[in-house]
Amino acid sequence: MEKPNSSLSPQLRLLLLLVIVTASSRCRAENNVVGGRGKQSTGVAFFIFGDSFLDAGNNNYINTTTLDQANFPPYGRTFFNFPTGRFSDGPKYAKLPLIPPFLQPGNNIDHMAMGVNFASAGAGALVETFQGDVIDLQTQLGNMKKVGKGLRNKLGKEERDAKISGGVYMFSIGSNDYMSPFLTNSSSSLLFHASSSRFVAMVLANLTAVVKDIYGMGGRKFVFMNVPTLGCLPAMRLLMKNPNGKCYEEQVSELAKLHNARLSTVVLPRLARELKGFKYSLFDFSTSLHRRMTHPSNYGLKEGEEACCGTGKWRGIDSCGGKRSVKKEFEVCNNPTEYLFWDSFHLTDTAYHQMAREIWNPTPPPSSTITKTSPLAIVGPYTLHQLFHAAIHH
Repeated sequence: MEKPNSSLSPQLRLLLLLVIVTASSRCRAENNVVGGRGKQSTGVAFFIFGDSFLDAGNNNYINTTTLDQANFPPYGRTFFNFPTGRFSDGPKYAKLPLIPPFLQPGNNIDHMAMGVNFASAGAGALVETFQGDVIDLQTQLGNMKKVGKGLRNKLGKEERDAKISGGVYMFSIGSNDYMSPFLTNSSSSLLFHASSSRFVAMVLANLTAVVKDIYGMGGRKFVFMNVPTLGCLPAMRLLMKNPNGKCYEEQVSELAKLHNARLSTVVLPRLARELKGFKYSLFDFSTSLHRRMTHPSNYGLKEGEEACCGTGKWRGIDSCGGKRSVKKEFEVCNNPTEYLFWDSFHLTDTAYHQMAREIWNPTPPPSSTITKTSPLAIVGPYTLHQLFHAAIHH
């Protein structure tokens, strides 16, 4: 049960994780770019793949554990005012209708014409990542193909092709692949022990294969989020027992750095060279998070390391809601808007809302947050706004 706190209002105790994007013993989050209320549609379909940073509730409808769900308090209060399992707070920037999770009961092809959310909390690019508890990326691709077939039956080939080619495809994937060997004894642990370089290559190869499949269906506009410095998440700090209290830079963070370097300098530029008409936006989630951790006050925050909800040091025990651990008690901070981290793996609504603006149409960050290893531009070569505009005139 939640520890009593007389100064904490019900609204502030419960915070929805706005998806945009990491980790959940696995990766969950909210998607401030995807799914708003009462907005006029742009006409551009938005198709979403990945993990809990973008999961809008698909895990409500599969046989999984509470580690990969958020359909219980204190999640959900700031958008729907009750827990839904949706980690998304909507394309208020893209002016899209609420993007439904693929598995939501009652869905039909009319609901999916403006886009679908296939993401699953805990999912990875590798089938072996939390296998049996999540909807892996290959299965998400298969679900996209079902939607494509349904659109053709409903709209005809010409309209279906226009919908697919004009659509925008967003991915948040990789964090769970790199965390799972440290969190479980899953079969992905065996792959990890091959070598860091080979392990990262397998993750990126699987992502590349899915992107090429969607390109083959007609998709041309893609959005990617890199993975954060995973050793800085409160849960991973606690797990790794780093004695100096700093981010755990070895192993899991090194995998994230290698992934991000290859994604930005090798994988995406190569796809742009090889695939005619391929356009992409890459959001440097890692840098965006690091800036807020090291300079929280520049972003209106007071706490950049400790989570708002959970227990233990840094509130790094994933006990928020009292359903994910033996210990049912959990603590919630007085004012989540002052925190960077909401729970042991995820960020607050405030942080995700800021990042949503960065993905959509970024403005220069505070000058004090820019270093040689933290570049000015964190979105490129296109912004999400530009991709939606380009898609409209495809």
